[in-house]
Amino acid sequence: MDVEFADKELATAEKESTDFTRRYPADLYKIFLRRMQVIRAAVDERDFYAMRSLHFEKLKGDRSDERSMRLNDQWRLILKIKTGNPKNTVLICGIEDYH
Repeated sequence: MDVEFADKELATAEKESTDFTRRYPADLYKIFLRRMQVIRAAVDERDFYAMRSLHFEKLKGDRSDERSMRLNDQWRLILKIKTGNPKNTVLICGIEDYH
């Protein structure tokens, strides 16, 4: 899938860890990179649902247009799926602490 970033710091973090490790725990960086590989390799969002370990789910309420993907027990990657032709785009919105 194509990937866009709402947070420019996350876009640069995919290439280098300096900005990332200032905002988030250092061990989260490797997990973030693995999730980005999964996202880029996916054909569409059904691939995320098929990988049960990602805990890919639609958010509720005011955030019903967003999805979350588990990074670890505490942190979630928040994203939106933008439909397109011929393929969809994933908009990476940010990383949130769920505890």
